[in-house]
Amino acid sequence: MPPDPIRLLIVDDHPVVRDGLRGVFGRGDDVEVVGEAADGRAAVERATALEPDVILMDLRMPGTDGVTAIRELAARGSAAKVLVLTTYDTDSDVLPAIEAGAIGYLLKDASPEELRHAIRTAHEGGTVLAPSVAFLLMDRLRRPAAERSPLSDRELEVLALVARGRSNREAAAELFVSEATVKTHLLHVYAKLEVNDRAAAVAAAYERGLLRRRGPGG
Repeated sequence: MPPDPIRLLIVDDHPVVRDGLRGVFGRGDDVEVVGEAADGRAAVERATALEPDVILMDLRMPGTDGVTAIRELAARGSAAKVLVLTTYDTDSDVLPAIEAGAIGYLLKDASPEELRHAIRTAHEGGTVLAPSVAFLLMDRLRRPAAERSPLSDRELEVLALVARGRSNREAAAELFVSEATVKTHLLHVYAKLEVNDRAAAVAAAYERGLLRRRGPGG
């Protein structure tokens, strides 16, 4: 008897992307698309109801983003392996996703064959990284410890806006993310800097040289 197909949940806010992915996996018997979701909140709900083996997760979506959804799935004890599929490969996207629990990280220029291989590998518990993402992670690991910031690029962006007096809502608007995402980044900043509020976080960041004070007119 052939093995049961891998149960796949597709999460992306673009219907065309979801349709394309469904078409890719509809031509074989090794992967079965059991559902779709257009944002992170729906992804958590669908994953809870459908119990997929693997989730293809976009990151930047309106409402609840992919990283928040990955964290929520981990908090709920979901057994699904989360494989990020996105357009972005910057520090501020890659690191939070992996820290949240993603088992792999691919870009949307991956071929159908690469996607199938990645899904099989993720289902078996292996890690799959796009070449640019693997290079980024290796580059960070090779840096001397003194040069490594405890904060991700996005966390630094949020903290810099807070230092300039922006509210969570204003920071969210400038970064094109949800207010909930900004709050999550700030909670991580507090934990990493071992502080309890915004003012203390900003002070600690200046003290450690993570933020630079702006000169007159700067």
